[in-house]
Amino acid sequence: MDITIYHNPRCSNSRNTLAAIREAGHEPRIVDYLATPPTREELMSMLAASGLRARDAIRSKESLYAELGLDAEGVSDEALIDAMLAHPALLNRPFVVTPKGVRLCRPPETVHDIL
Repeated sequence: MDITIYHNPRCSNSRNTLAAIREAGHEPRIVDYLATPPTREELMSMLAASGLRARDAIRSKESLYAELGLDAEGVSDEALIDAMLAHPALLNRPFVVTPKGVRLCRPPETVHDIL
C-alpha cells in the first residue's frame, strides 16, 4: 500500500503513528515536513481529503501562532495556510495519506481507519 506520513520524529503522536503503520505491516514514505514542507497544493489536498479546515490543522499551542496574530478572530483559512507554509512547525502532525484516505492522526490510533 502506498502510504505517506508527514512526520516529526520529536513528536510522540507522530512516532506512535509511524509505529502503528509499521505494526500493520507497511513501510511508509516518511516526509520530514519541517525540512520538506508540503506544497500549497499538497496541503490543500490533504485538508480537503481529511475534511479539515486550516484552523483544525494548525498547532495553536506553538508560540509562533500567537506571535503572528493567528489567534485573532476573523483570520482567514488562506492566511492560516500561508502561515503553515511559511512556518511548517505550525502544521499539526502527523498527516497520513493512503489510498483509503487522509487523516490527521491525533490520536495515533486514527491511522487504522485508513490502513
